[in-house]
Amino acid sequence: MASLRHPLVAVAVALSLTLPWIGIWASGNGFGAGPTVAISGIAVLGASFLLAWAAETAEADVPRSFAIAVLAVLAVAPEYAVDALYAFEAGAQAGTTRGAEAGNLAIANMTGANRILIGLGWSGIALFTLHRARRVADTSVREREGWFTNAVTLHQGISVEIAFLGIATLWAFFVPFMGGIDIVDTIVLVGLYVAYIVVVIRAGAETVDEHVGVPAYLQDFARRFRIPIVIGLFAYSGATILVAVEPFAHGLEDLGVAFGLPEFFMIQWIAPLASESPELIVVAVLVMKSRSTAGFNALISSKLNQWTLLIGTLAIVYSIGYGGYGVLAFDFKQDLEIWITAAQSLFALAILVNLEISGREALVLLFLFLSQVILEFLVLRILSVANPEALSHQILIGYTVVYVVLAAIMFYCRRAAVAELASIGQATARRAVYGKAKPEAE
Repeated sequence: MASLRHPLVAVAVALSLTLPWIGIWASGNGFGAGPTVAISGIAVLGASFLLAWAAETAEADVPRSFAIAVLAVLAVAPEYAVDALYAFEAGAQAGTTRGAEAGNLAIANMTGANRILIGLGWSGIALFTLHRARRVADTSVREREGWFTNAVTLHQGISVEIAFLGIATLWAFFVPFMGGIDIVDTIVLVGLYVAYIVVVIRAGAETVDEHVGVPAYLQDFARRFRIPIVIGLFAYSGATILVAVEPFAHGLEDLGVAFGLPEFFMIQWIAPLASESPELIVVAVLVMKSRSTAGFNALISSKLNQWTLLIGTLAIVYSIGYGGYGVLAFDFKQDLEIWITAAQSLFALAILVNLEISGREALVLLFLFLSQVILEFLVLRILSVANPEALSHQILIGYTVVYVVLAAIMFYCRRAAVAELASIGQATARRAVYGKAKPEAE
């Protein structure tokens, strides 16, 4: 019985969940939408656990922020694959109706994924953490009197991620004014992420929590064995997610279309929901181990690389498909989608600027996200209204204003926390540059 609890048993179970889809993918055999969704979805689940264990094990050898950042990049690899597919198609068919449609779908998929990550991911994980803390002690949960006033507190070390995400969010507001995603966006946004990685590496390793289960077992291995194992887990789980989530998403699209749902809706919401699932599973595992700060670090890192690498590389992929330098253009509807996504991100940062998120704040995030999606769907597909597209645009503008106004109020009320967060970020940056809190006097 004890052998069944051995960490390698857990690894074997997670690995076994991925093998059926790997076999199907390698053989090239096709199945209907239903079996495809089931088998590839189970593979994503297994790979997500392998990915979480690899990231936690890697903390023995690299700074935790860097390990979580790598985890975030691998976890959103399927999102890159789906978006790259449409960006490449937009470039390859530039000047045609299908090319323009593909460009719009690339933006829709990107904005949908980002809003799901915050609207469902950040809020859902916060609520899950608070609910679990009612039964299991969690030192990251601060208890207060009142309805949904308990809050998940975050470590100061996450300030760097919040600061870089803030810069990327502000830049995103200006993207629609530039006539599309171009080389300037690539330089700025990819440069931001490179700077972030450099800072978290050079700032030095952080205190590592004591691990249990699979990560604790693997960390006991000698370094010469541990590092190849971690690299192997990262590579295998990342590759599995890469080949499984896109068919999973397309299978969901086919199922949705069979029920009369439009392609645009499926690409913006259903496909990203599938591709975001690995991140949410990974974070849920961390929360189950009472590592809420590490979980939110993963979510924020995921949001940061989606706002930087994902947007920045779209212009490159488009140009490859185009056969030369090109700008990924999109219509006014996608302008509005980018603005509301940036506004939601700004509001979410206003919540986290004091390094905590309460149950009430999580509920507001969740309500604003769900109500906008449901209201727009009702207008476009259910209700009989005059000029539904124009009304849809007004809904997007209205929610954008609500997000921005709420963010402005919260930033003002928490201006002391903003200053403190900026100070922590500057100290970390100085440590990354000089190797200490501040440079020595000449």
